[in-house]
Amino acid sequence: MKKSPVIILATAVALLLVACNSEPQTVEVTRIVNQEIPVTVEVIQEVAVAVTVPVEVPVEVTRLVEVEVVATPTPESVAAEMATPATETEATATSEAAPSEAGQSNEQTAVSSIYTVQSGDNMSLIAAQTGVSIGDIMAANNLTNASILTVGQQLTIPGWDGQIVNNVVSTNPGSVAPPAPTTPAQPPAEAAPTGSNLLANASFEEDWYFFNGVSEWQVPIHWSLAVDEGPNTLTPEEGDVFIRPEVRVVPKSDLPPQEHSMFVLDGNKTIKSFKGGLPIHFAIFTDIPLPAGSYRFTIRFFPDVVSSYQNNQKVWATDPLAAEARIIHNGGGTGWISVTPGQRGSLTYDFTLEEPATVRLGGDFRNRNINENNGWFLDDWSLQQLGSP
Repeated sequence: MKKSPVIILATAVALLLVACNSEPQTVEVTRIVNQEIPVTVEVIQEVAVAVTVPVEVPVEVTRLVEVEVVATPTPESVAAEMATPATETEATATSEAAPSEAGQSNEQTAVSSIYTVQSGDNMSLIAAQTGVSIGDIMAANNLTNASILTVGQQLTIPGWDGQIVNNVVSTNPGSVAPPAPTTPAQPPAEAAPTGSNLLANASFEEDWYFFNGVSEWQVPIHWSLAVDEGPNTLTPEEGDVFIRPEVRVVPKSDLPPQEHSMFVLDGNKTIKSFKGGLPIHFAIFTDIPLPAGSYRFTIRFFPDVVSSYQNNQKVWATDPLAAEARIIHNGGGTGWISVTPGQRGSLTYDFTLEEPATVRLGGDFRNRNINENNGWFLDDWSLQQLGSP
């Protein structure tokens, strides 16, 4: 059966009326928009700026003032800093500045005295007894040869106070003209050494060791070494310095047979110190405890100072100052004494202890000039107590 168009139309109108009578509904519509929008942003920047602000602050000020200080060295400086041994300021100052106990140099006093040459005198002995160097004595008397003196000759001794150091004996004399025949006066009796040698390893026959671990320095046990490597102010050459020597304990078997009697003075060994062509300065010493009493200390040596070699033969140096030695006794001892190269020599020193003490004793040796060889052989040292004459 077909529906009538009228019915269809009526149905549509009815539906439309129903829709119009219902409540309205709200519909939310969101629109997405892509659009650049300018935005203002406030930026705060921190900046650090250094500002100098003057401020007054009270400050304590110390003023530096340069003051000249004169130090008096002693033989302690000979033994100090062996590995950095003792500079000329130390070791030589010890040797140079340590005067004989009764004499003073011409730098310490302005006076002068006259010394009359006696039989047996030589320039080295006179210098030691007066405490004035050979060079100063020769200059004050216009002498050119220190080896020639005449008994009765009067010498001006600059800076000498007239006091004689009586405990210095040199067995290495120069030439002194014989005196006119006179009746000799009897010398006063002297105390004689008694008893055994008090030094340990006095002839250096025992073992040795490398001093301060230096392979160039062989030193006998019970003994110590000081080496000066500082400026050599004893010559006019600027920049001249002392050079460390080699030190060896040498047996006879290491020496030519013809040199045994010269260099080995006792036993089978000797100390050899040497350096070819350069000045040297060194000391050998020991510290020994002693009771109160009077003593005599003796060092023996051979100055092997060679100016040149001719036909394989040594030509000994002739400069009076080519070889110098002195005895070390605590803070004093003897002054420097010129000794003759190529000859055995010895120095003897007497001293007295009022109470028991540990005493430093030794020998100090130097060669100020440049020679083909500057060397020393040391052997047969002794320390004995003195008895009544």
